[in-house]
Amino acid sequence: MKITQNTLKRRFEVDAGARTAFLNYRLEDGVITLTHTEVPEAVNGRGIGTALAKFALEYARREGLKVVPQCSFVAAFLAGHPEYEGLLVR
Repeated sequence: MKITQNTLKRRFEVDAGARTAFLNYRLEDGVITLTHTEVPEAVNGRGIGTALAKFALEYARREGLKVVPQCSFVAAFLAGHPEYEGLLVR
């Protein structure tokens, strides 16, 4: 699965057939706020949302960004993945 960053739309995205799955973000002052994940229903349950969350968090790690998980999907993902805890804004 190829995930790309669309800087114009401020989102990470993956081609999901006829539609695009994506994770929106805001980037300001060294903080990336992950705002909304959307996966088309036709491809739901295939791990696309998880892959987008991991991609975004690894991007934040590489870029030295702190993370605000405003999106409920990302927040739930983070609850089960303590390896990303150090990225969170406290």
